[in-house]
Amino acid sequence: MAFVLYPAIDLKGGQVVRLKRGEMDQATVYAEDPAQQAAAFAAAGFEWVHVVDLDGAFAGRPANAAAVRAILAATQLPVQLGGGIRDMATAEAWLAAGVARIILGSAAVKDPGFARAACKAFPGQVALGLDARDGFVATEGWAETSDVTARDLALRFADAGAAAIIFTDIARDGMLTGVNLDLTADLARAVPIPVIASGGVASVADIHALRATGAGIAGAILGRALYDGRVEPAEALAAARG
Repeated sequence: MAFVLYPAIDLKGGQVVRLKRGEMDQATVYAEDPAQQAAAFAAAGFEWVHVVDLDGAFAGRPANAAAVRAILAATQLPVQLGGGIRDMATAEAWLAAGVARIILGSAAVKDPGFARAACKAFPGQVALGLDARDGFVATEGWAETSDVTARDLALRFADAGAAAIIFTDIARDGMLTGVNLDLTADLARAVPIPVIASGGVASVADIHALRATGAGIAGAILGRALYDGRVEPAEALAAARG
């Protein structure tokens, strides 16, 4: 199975930002033009773009729609999109607009019936975003923490037909401290759904480490390390391809 790298475009107020541990007041602006950033990732050789509507995650509905549409228009790369997708109408609208894969985060915890229905209605086009704080799934743009562990929630959806699980250790997100290898590998071994690692990738060594677990981790999301120049695209892609 190929190990896929997903460069991240996190949207806040129409700009490309990175947060630290998901704190909205800890945002660093990295680019004013999300579409231009997406085109740059395509030119660098990446095969996907990971987009998060941060404002939408807090609002519970899309809040950076114009920026997302600009990204879709600027690149032929498949886009996976999360943030503010809480009902079937929104899911359908984004997929019809050209998004390749939607990510359901809060909805997986708070409205599992909808999440299951979406997986069934759009096979291969729905990923579950499991963002954990101390192992427990956080929702509402990480503002709330549930009483469900990421592993338990993943197991509940094992037969739902999700295309992927995107697992984030919130404590490491944007901190450049390395990924949580143990938790990510444990999750990948526990469920039949491909698991994508998110949060904390700081160097090419982290990419090698994820591939070396033997757990079949399907890929990783690259954020701050890419923007800060700690990870060069060509080197990262070479590591991912082994």
